[in-house]
Amino acid sequence: MRETNKNLIRLSQGQLNLLETCPPKFQQIYLNQLSSLPNPETEDKQTWGSRFHLLMQQRELGLPIDSLLAKDQELAQSFQALLQAAPHILDQTAHQWREAEHSRTINFSNYLLTVIYDLLVADAHQAQIIDWKTYLKPQRKDKLAQNWQTRLYLYTLVETSQYLPEEISMTYWFVKLPTKPESHVFTYNTQQHQQTREDLHHLLHNLDIWLEESIDFVHNPDCEDQCPYSQELLAQKNLSPVYLTVD
Repeated sequence: MRETNKNLIRLSQGQLNLLETCPPKFQQIYLNQLSSLPNPETEDKQTWGSRFHLLMQQRELGLPIDSLLAKDQELAQSFQALLQAAPHILDQTAHQWREAEHSRTINFSNYLLTVIYDLLVADAHQAQIIDWKTYLKPQRKDKLAQNWQTRLYLYTLVETSQYLPEEISMTYWFVKLPTKPESHVFTYNTQQHQQTREDLHHLLHNLDIWLEESIDFVHNPDCEDQCPYSQELLAQKNLSPVYLTVD
């Protein structure tokens, strides 16, 4: 059985997304520590994204950023475009508390759920989570609304602060050129907060069962339609799908 007071399992929004989408893939990557070979194209995109996040963090800390901008023209152009598109977000003279790469953790059903906000801006009445997205095509807003990054980030801020759900929001900024910077803003409310709590309980209850019984994780009933890893995992095991629903 999984220990509940020692060696708590730490989960991020990315792990929750994978657990919900494809439990066997979650088991393969995070528990069995088996992953696919790195894709050079994907690695290049991640490297550029890391540089952009570093740039924004250094700016918030008041550290020099000229050397970073000088080394990467695309980075400099994206930064300038963001300054023009969102001057109110980047205004450091406003009477607000601000912190980049701000981390928070909650204990939920004996799992440690961890979030890292690219930028958190707050005052006495409201708080705003900012997230920099460094891929070209913005996701559909309805999909982002159901993504565990959106849900967990908003949920955790309420659970770790004095703010009501209606007093917080989350904004994604899609910053990579050549497209003009775009944003998706998500407000929050008490009903959404309660629904997220219920969905977390359900998802982690399933995880509890699989861990405590030491069994292979199984696909969701809609895996053939929804799971991008279903055929890949079946090919590896040369098995037919097995489905389990836990109420």
